[in-house]
Parts: sequence; structure tokens; C-alpha cells
Amino acid sequence: MFNINKEKIKWDKSILSIETGNIARQADGSVVVSYGDTTVLCTVVFSKEINQNLDFASINVNYQERFYATGKIPGGFFKREGRGTEKEIITSRLIDRPLRSIFPESFHNETQVLITVISNDRINNPDIPSLIGASAALYISGIPISEPIGGARIGYKKGEYILNPSKEELKDSDLDLVLAGTKDSILMVESEAKEINESIVLEALKFGHKKIQPVIEAIIKLGEKIQIKKEIVKNKNHEEFFLQKNLIENYKNKLVEIYKLTKKERENEILKLKGQFINVFSNTEKVYDENTIITNFKKLEKKIVRSQIMTSSKRIDGRNFEDIRQIDSKVGFLPRTHGSSLFTRGETQSLAITTLGTSQDEQIIDAIEGEYKERFILNYNFPPYSVGEIGRVGSPKRREIGHGKLAWKAISSILPKINDFPYTIRIVSEITESNGSSSMATVCSGVLSMMDAGVPITNIVAGIAMGLIIENEKNIILSDITGEEDYLGDMDFKIAGSKNGITALQMDIKTKGITFDIIEKSLQQAKNGREHIIKEMTKTLKTNNEVGKYAPKMTTINIPQEKIREVIGSGGKTIKDICEKTNSKIDISNEGLVKISSEERQNMLEALKRVKEIVMEPEVGQIYKGKVVKIMEFGAFVNFLGPRDGLVHISELTQERIRKVNDIIKEGDIVYVQLVGFDRGKARLSMKVVDQKTGKSVSRMSINSEE
Repeated sequence: MFNINKEKIKWDKSILSIETGNIARQADGSVVVSYGDTTVLCTVVFSKEINQNLDFASINVNYQERFYATGKIPGGFFKREGRGTEKEIITSRLIDRPLRSIFPESFHNETQVLITVISNDRINNPDIPSLIGASAALYISGIPISEPIGGARIGYKKGEYILNPSKEELKDSDLDLVLAGTKDSILMVESEAKEINESIVLEALKFGHKKIQPVIEAIIKLGEKIQIKKEIVKNKNHEEFFLQKNLIENYKNKLVEIYKLTKKERENEILKLKGQFINVFSNTEKVYDENTIITNFKKLEKKIVRSQIMTSSKRIDGRNFEDIRQIDSKVGFLPRTHGSSLFTRGETQSLAITTLGTSQDEQIIDAIEGEYKERFILNYNFPPYSVGEIGRVGSPKRREIGHGKLAWKAISSILPKINDFPYTIRIVSEITESNGSSSMATVCSGVLSMMDAGVPITNIVAGIAMGLIIENEKNIILSDITGEEDYLGDMDFKIAGSKNGITALQMDIKTKGITFDIIEKSLQQAKNGREHIIKEMTKTLKTNNEVGKYAPKMTTINIPQEKIREVIGSGGKTIKDICEKTNSKIDISNEGLVKISSEERQNMLEALKRVKEIVMEPEVGQIYKGKVVKIMEFGAFVNFLGPRDGLVHISELTQERIRKVNDIIKEGDIVYVQLVGFDRGKARLSMKVVDQKTGKSVSRMSINSEE
């Protein structure tokens, strides 16, 4: 009934197991991958009919997490998993990107890769087993992929590289890098770092590539056991006629001239030229269908643009290979926001707005590992008008979520510590123009808008996208690529960082892979470009640590944990009273960090003063200003420090002998008192040793001499 095959390897700290034949046997490819106690089910199904309307590999990758994997029930009214979370979407993209490069160019059958997390030990992140499982399921599915891929996560701490670090190990790691590759090359990189040197990243890639080799071998062995027959790829009837000499001559010069225009002008002219191309080949002796004609026009366009770069040593817009497009940046662009900036690089533009909030504005994340809060939020919006198109406007798509997360990674490492800057920070990037790497423009605009809002960032970060053209044995690395150079090129390598080092990177390869030599050159060339962009940014704004006048005013204080109950009061009475009377918001963590915020600075300071009064320990001999709260025959009770009351005995009211307390003071009077001691834990106060006009001490010796 079951034909189970399995491969197991000892992979660093845990056993990696890849098994097929036990679950989901009707799928074309199905594997269960386990690493530690984290287990994922990966399936592949592909259509057996060629889609004649496609000229690319149609792959749909969906990664989904089930709450039962950690013994949890989902929140919300329906108590079931809903639309994909940000993590699920990011992981789907992470797996999708390297898989595309191993599909044959002529494979146009619709393919679905579905990955489900069915067990999670909360130690090993499911994304690496999922990437490996997707590769294995594809390899045994019958789809004629070129070769399997492997993947790994690399950490870096105290000069040592860590393979597949646990979540605890990642907390103090300087690097969180995920890579995917084949036996001979790297296909994809996704990384977050704490301003680390380019050489450390390069060595991490080499380390990771070496460590994925046993995984690739295990997948190949599994395939050999199953002996899957690969699907025979039937080429579509897209005859290649663009190599005809007369066509190259007819259209080459036209395309070269068109690519000197601005993006909008270029698109209009290419549309006209494409129409002419279709018209010519629709009326030849041999009849070609329109899909074939359009496919060949794209190939002709790609060939001419790439060869033009190779032969002329100039790019389509006339720049040299390392040139950065013209940069313009402005801050304080919007009058009522907390911080704003408009960053323009060539024909790519991002309007970024920073909003500062309190801890009550933190984003609550309901994840299978448990609920947690995020104080830094970055949202990226890509409206259709940014590329001169009409499009549907709705919830953010995968691309918007992925680009936003990359910018988030780039910026998060330069944020101030919560004790130094207790605000919740939200950046929104509106892409108002796009022609190449709007995610890296978001990094630049986001940093400037935070500076405009008065966020004391630890360094200035900028981002740049690198491209690559490979023809035969020659390769050219391009800095600050445009949309066409991305689409027609062989690499999209986004790198963000400060002058001190890299904070984030993302690399996608559209060929069979690239060498470490190319990666090293790209990193160095990107560093030069990044430093140029930072220099341009600092011309706009070097530093600004003053929070904007429309932002809430906030401060923090650490109090002993045993004092938390006193600040909150019975049923929250004390803290509610402070908030109401000072028009402030107060949030207290379990560790004793108190965050106080208000629209007005004076209100915030008053609330801070009241909290301090509650947690302060009264000192014998110290003079306090207090309020008479109760009159008794034997004296008066005075509220002198926060909620603390003390007794001023009738003999301590004044230097003269009196018969009634009411002869000297009444309820509501403001008086100066000195703490003279404690009686069974209760404070004993004196008024007669303090000058009630100045609040200064009067010695008891002078009092006794007058008596």
C-alpha cells in the first residue's frame, strides 16, 4: 500500500529527514521534511497541458502555517487560519525566487507548490525545511528541472559562523542570512545584519554554500531510489525568427534611439514599434500567430539592449556602469505629519511619512510561536500610477509586502533602544514614481523621514540595487539599475547599509548562478554607490534629535518591580487618577519600564513627577511640600510624597503651644513638613522645624532657646 522512501543526514545540531510515499500520494511530488521536531509537508502538482498563452514558467508557491503545529488555537471570531500572514507571504516569496531559475525555459505548464507547517518545535524556523522540501518535491515530481537546490540559514557571532541558528541564537547574532543554491552556484540570498563588513557576508555565503551540499546529495539519492521519469517538454510553436539579419538591422537602430528617451516616452515608442513589428509579420508569406510575434519582439529587444551595453560600454540611459542616477531629497515635505521626506533617484521616487506613537500603538502579531508586539512598522505602497498604468487598488500584494519587509530589515538595526526612545515608529512609503528599485528608495526616504521626525537613529542607511549582464565569458556589473536593466538582465542584487557595513541584502539570479568573484565585486561596487547616496542624503539633513511639535511627548523611567503594584493602585485607581489629572498615557511593563506620554510636554512631566513620588522612598530629615488631608484632635495627617501620608502631631505643628489643631491649619492647606522618623512603619512629620514661608529648615536648637 505504501512505498516509503527516506533520506536522513546529520546536519549540524539536528537530523534532517526527507521522506516520500507516506502522505499526499496523489500529488505529482510529495515529501515530508523534518528538522528537529519541526515538520513540513511539501507537495507539487503540475498541469499536463501546455498553456499556449504563457511565455514563462507559471509557478505558484504557497507556504502556510497551521496553529495546531504548536498546540495553539487561532485567535479571532472564526478560530481558524485566515488570509496569509506577513511571514507566510515573505516565506512563500523566499522559496519561489530560487525555484524559478531551475525550471526549463520552455516549460509552460502551470505548477503549484504547496507547503504546510504541520509541527513546529519553536526552535527551528520552518522556512529552511520548507525550501528544501519544495526542492525535493519538484525533483521527484517528473518536472524536468535542471537540478535540485538546497538552502540554509547562517548566523554570525563573535567571529564564528552558525549553521541554522535557533531563534535564541539569532537574538544576539550579527547576521541572519538565508541562501539557496545548486551544487555549483548561489541562486538566492536574503539577509538582515547589524552593519557588518562585506567580507563577512561573502564568507558567510561560502560557508553556507558548502553546508548545503549534503542536502543536495540527499535529494538526488531520494530521486534515484524512486526512479521518476521526467516529463518530456513539448516546445510551443514559437519559432525564433528574430536572428534574421535584416530584422536586426531594421529594428536595432530604432531601439537604441528609443532607449535614450525617458521611461514614459520610451514605453510609448516601444508600443508603437511593437505594433509595427506585429503588423509586418502578420502579413508575411508564412503566417505567425500574435503570441509568437510578441515573444520574438521581446527576445529581439532583450538581445539588442544587452549587446548594446556589452559593445558600447554605456547603458541604455547613457550612464557608465558604476554611475548613480541624479538624486534629489527633501524633508519636512508635509506640514502636519511627525516627519516626512521625498526621495527621488532618477525616475524612482518615494514619499515617506514617519508617525510616532505610544506603546498602545504597537502591532500585535499572532504567530504560531506565540503572540508578540512590534514597535517598528514599515508599510510599502505601490499604486499603479507610479508606473503610468491603470490598475486595481486593494489590499497589499505579495510584492508590496516583500519590498516593505526588505526595507524594514535595512532600517531596523539603526533604531534607538526603547529606553532611549520609547516611541512606536511607523513608516509608510508611497511609491509615487518607479523605474528601478523602489524598495531601496524606500530605505533612503524612510531614514530621512525618521530623522525629520526626530528619531535618534544610530547611523544613516541607504540602499542600492545592482544588476548583471553575462554574455559568453564576459560579465558587467551595473550600479543602480533601472526597471529594464532588471527585466533584461541576469541579476537583481539589493544591498542596504551604512558607512560601517551592510544591514540588509536580497539577491535573485536569473541565470544558472553566479560565481563568488562576481558577488565580491558586486558588494564592493555597491559599497561605493551606497556611500555616494549617503553623502547626498546628508546634504539634506545631517541630524535632528528634536521630536516634531505634532508628535506626542514621551519619556521613560525604570521602577523596581515591587513598586509596580503601588503605581497601578487597587483596581488601577492610582494610575487612572494620574492619567486623568495630567491628560497622559502610562504603560508599565512586567520588568518595571514605565512609558509616559502626552500631547503636551508639561503634562508628561507632571505625570512623571507623580510616578516618581510614588516609587521614591521617603528620607528622614528631608523636607517635603504636602497637603493636609485630615484633621484629628491629636494632630493632622499630611499627604507629603505620592500616596504617602504622615502624622504631624499637635506638638510638632508650631513653636508655640496651641489648644486646637484647627487654630493652625485646616484640611486642604499646603504646608512644608520634615520627615523626622517612623513609628511602627508610619511616617512622623514636623512643621515647626520648617519655615512655612520659605520651606527651609529651622534648627531645633533655635526653637528650644526661644522656648
